[in-house]
Amino acid sequence: MTKALIVIDVQNDFCPHGALAVSGGDEIIEGINALMNDAEAVVLTQDWHPAGHSSFASSHTDKAPYDLIDMPYGDQMLWPDHCIIGSTGARFHTDLHRDRADLVIRKGYNPQIDSYSAFFENDQTTPTGLEGYLKSRGISELVMVGLALDFCVNFSAVDAAKLGFDVTVKTDLCRAIDLNGSLESAMSGMQSAKVKLA
Repeated sequence: MTKALIVIDVQNDFCPHGALAVSGGDEIIEGINALMNDAEAVVLTQDWHPAGHSSFASSHTDKAPYDLIDMPYGDQMLWPDHCIIGSTGARFHTDLHRDRADLVIRKGYNPQIDSYSAFFENDQTTPTGLEGYLKSRGISELVMVGLALDFCVNFSAVDAAKLGFDVTVKTDLCRAIDLNGSLESAMSGMQSAKVKLA
């Protein structure tokens, strides 16, 4: 076994009618389920925030969603409250074949640091443990799909490539938020990191 499918944040809050809905977020689920059927290994990631998380605009006076603020670890986009631990919005979409997963990685549960990447929190030093898990299983190739292409998929793919994994992002099974050119920037950054875009 050398290849794993990494399914990023296919959760209710990122799908239509969710708190941070990504346009067409639910359209990719059927294709992801089909990929899972043939995958050697499957990892799901799950955004998992405590109420009052520091990345929520509601946690800051006079700030609105999508404002950019300076945090001790660098720039941080502020978001609507989303994927709060134990909430309906934090659950995986009911159509996703969750039982096919070998591992679920929860991220963003530290109230002071956001976590886009499946590998590191946004301080770029605190690991999630996914790297060790994959390497201990002898997995070197990753296929990534999910939400959102320009944030959590992008950060996960770039980090994985930096860690030495062979990474392919299936863009047809992703959807993007695309804030102020974030999609174009993400695509360029992934290509520069030698991530394959399929």
